[in-house]
Amino acid sequence: MNGEFLMPLSILGSFGLSLYWFTRAITDYQLKKRMIEKGFVNDDTQAIFKAHHTPGRYGSLKWGLLTLFGGVALILMEYLDVNVNSPLPYGLVAVSLSIGFLVYYFIIKKDVK
Repeated sequence: MNGEFLMPLSILGSFGLSLYWFTRAITDYQLKKRMIEKGFVNDDTQAIFKAHHTPGRYGSLKWGLLTLFGGVALILMEYLDVNVNSPLPYGLVAVSLSIGFLVYYFIIKKDVK
């Protein structure tokens, strides 16, 4: 019963989040474009735009770590004897990806200082 409820919930949730992020990116872009066209942008405003939307130097590192830790979780699931309806695979992937984010955070934090 758990798998019958979690699978549609995770599919709809990820679709909803993807739609939200896409819509937010488009509307932020349109707002910034209109502000520039109307002349509301001065040096201070440009600094705010750059601070919130500068592509990180470590974007590749973040996605590489997430892929690595997600792959480790999938490899571990191959060797674990798990019931088909168990929520253990979801938890294992979530914990592994969280560890990947934490490793990324500490690398960035160390480099910023």
